[in-house]
Amino acid sequence: MNKFKSAHGTIRGLEAVPVSTQFEGRFGRMFRTLPPAVFAEEDLKSLASVMVAEAEAEQTPETRPDTEENTSINAGFTYLGQFIDHDLTFDPASSLQKLNDPNALVDFRTPRFDLDNVYGRGPDDQPYLYEDDGVHVRLGRKLTGNPGDPNARDLQRNSPDTGAKRALIGDPRNDENVIVSQLQAAFLRFHNRVADVLHGSHADFHTIQRIVRWHYQWVVLYDFLPTIIGQEMLEKILPHLKKKTTVAEEKPDLRFYRWHNEPFMPVEFSVAAYRFGHSMVRPIYRLNTTLPDRQVIFSLDPNIPNLTGFREFPDNWAIDWKLFFDFGNNPPKLGPQRIQPAYKIDSSLVNPLGDLPPSIATVIPSLAERNLLRGLRMGLPSGQDVARRMGVSVIPDEKLRVGKATEEDSGKNIRLVDISPGFRNKAPLWYYILAEAQQAFVDDSTPIHLGPVGGRIVGEVFVGLLLGDKHSFLNQDPLWNPIPEFMKKDKFGMAQLIEQAMMM
Repeated sequence: MNKFKSAHGTIRGLEAVPVSTQFEGRFGRMFRTLPPAVFAEEDLKSLASVMVAEAEAEQTPETRPDTEENTSINAGFTYLGQFIDHDLTFDPASSLQKLNDPNALVDFRTPRFDLDNVYGRGPDDQPYLYEDDGVHVRLGRKLTGNPGDPNARDLQRNSPDTGAKRALIGDPRNDENVIVSQLQAAFLRFHNRVADVLHGSHADFHTIQRIVRWHYQWVVLYDFLPTIIGQEMLEKILPHLKKKTTVAEEKPDLRFYRWHNEPFMPVEFSVAAYRFGHSMVRPIYRLNTTLPDRQVIFSLDPNIPNLTGFREFPDNWAIDWKLFFDFGNNPPKLGPQRIQPAYKIDSSLVNPLGDLPPSIATVIPSLAERNLLRGLRMGLPSGQDVARRMGVSVIPDEKLRVGKATEEDSGKNIRLVDISPGFRNKAPLWYYILAEAQQAFVDDSTPIHLGPVGGRIVGEVFVGLLLGDKHSFLNQDPLWNPIPEFMKKDKFGMAQLIEQAMMM
């Protein structure tokens, strides 16, 4: 039995990627010639236990600054990142996959930003996801709690006589917590908004789907990526952005993510670099300002209201997205109406992630331990070896520490090598990428995004997948822009997408 198997599944093929300089499949390796880093399992378990923060005696009030918050990343990007991950790693053959490869019988092996997690297999194969017109998607019950969004809706759910009411959606993983499930609903509503705008011109489903997809790709490229890896790194990978030309005039600089036939999913990305978001999870969130309390992200106590998914949550839990993304409404810095920041990208995970509920994980409930052991099983190279291969200065052992990036904790964080001598000059890649981001810390107000190793891996994979997709807007229409009425001050990002969604 696969000890890493979770309730929402293990991606087919990920656990058996050969270490070969010639192999290229749906999953592959960016750094094929680097040796795997070998660690004792007990050392990794010890590291995991230190990476999970102790439970806080009391949560920081909204009226007081929380030193663990990241001043440069809003909380919504944590779950947008999760949503994107589920899109990239979705397995079944969807309508878009069939459109791209009509002869595919099982699955289309190249990961794409194509919203398979939203569309499933399309209106012909999964008509219960769609309205009778075959153009609009179906939504669930009405939600209350956000006066600014009277049309808020849940996902449609099954109706068993007993047990949880699970969402009927293209990818069941997008119901694993309340926030990502409502983000899924926002994308469904955005599809319906585009359908209403375009359907007057008699656009068919595939045309509407393509335009929705391009708006999503725009958000990924121009909102999510610069937020996570920094604008400077994005412009290094895509120099045309700084020169205000196109990818046809100024070629992208993909130094490490290359493929022979079609883009693949690198294990260094999926098993290490892209798991940076786990450190951004807050222990508690305010969903809207009408609820008297904030909700904890996970809890094993059924009597404590929490955001665990795969169930029908209270209907007054409609998310006020102005508490998660910047809509330009100049909210206060403190108090219940503020934008909640994500937690810092550092080598610390909040306590609830050390004991995940059974609906999320089985056998190994610690997310840190799962990540570290999976990296070992997958034969990932050390963070130091990857840095050397990329021509980036290696972080010395003295500066590789484990714990929170706060003024209170940074001086007493334990050195990695003090956990075990087995980590001398050799750190697990996932941990190293978090610790690399943490090197930017100066004081509690320091903005933190991914560093040169983590940022380059994430940025190159995202850009490479877009460039490798012959149906992306970068390939089909590099001068394309979002629908003008959807833009706000010449900007289209996640906030603007949600604003359009709320019109439905």
